[in-house]
Amino acid sequence: MRKGIFAVFCTFFLFISLVWAPWAHGQDGDRKADIQKKLSSQFVLAKLTADGSDIVTAGSVLVLQKNGFQMCSIAFPPPTSSYKDGSISIGFGDRMSWAMKLPMGAKAAPATVPQRKFVAGEKFWVTGIDVQDDGVVFQVYSDPYPDVRYWGRLKFSYSKKSIPSADALSKTIAEVLTVQPNDNASENASQQLTPEQTAEPAQEQALAPIALPPPPAATPPPPPKTISLGQTRDEVVAILGQPQKVVKLATKEMLYYPDMKVTLVKAKVADVQ
Repeated sequence: MRKGIFAVFCTFFLFISLVWAPWAHGQDGDRKADIQKKLSSQFVLAKLTADGSDIVTAGSVLVLQKNGFQMCSIAFPPPTSSYKDGSISIGFGDRMSWAMKLPMGAKAAPATVPQRKFVAGEKFWVTGIDVQDDGVVFQVYSDPYPDVRYWGRLKFSYSKKSIPSADALSKTIAEVLTVQPNDNASENASQQLTPEQTAEPAQEQALAPIALPPPPAATPPPPPKTISLGQTRDEVVAILGQPQKVVKLATKEMLYYPDMKVTLVKAKVADVQ
């Protein structure tokens, strides 16, 4: 009798396992896909050169909201920090794992690797977002400080058995990383008119007589606009006008025009592409 009850129990347990496991796995996959979709809409990845030494295409500029995010020189594998209980830190296991990835000469003395702790208010690029079974990992990349570029990885962990919703995880990430708004956004918003503001002028124009345009004047084409190294930001704007997009990082500022990118260092032209 006992053997029969035990056999029924085992059969029932096996049935539940076969039915529950695929369903639970499917739920986790949907949660991870939702997280990836939401983060991709919030953060635009910057593209690096083949050797990883510079930014090719600008992406979202992240503003750090917490102190203590440790990075190292891009000449070495990036360390992984974790955000937990309101603070950023590197656990003993992560530190040992990072040390094992270092070249032979640096493994004996990881402290010789150029490292820097970033604090709240500092900025850097996001170059990768990896949604894993137990957390989301951001890979970031800094401008030179002063001549060394740094990179690192920041993990937002969660339980494999309880993956949070995309909205909940996004709120947690916002406690540490936010996207720097576009400098031109406020200008564009101020230039937009409400329907009430535009309705009256439109009616007046409809009632006004239509005047024939004057014949075009024969004027020579304007000289090409050129930018030289060492010019100030005001000189660049005076020649090219206001840029479509502005990205600021430390002492570097990049002005984006339809067919040109002007890089300023300490408010003077350092590169034109």
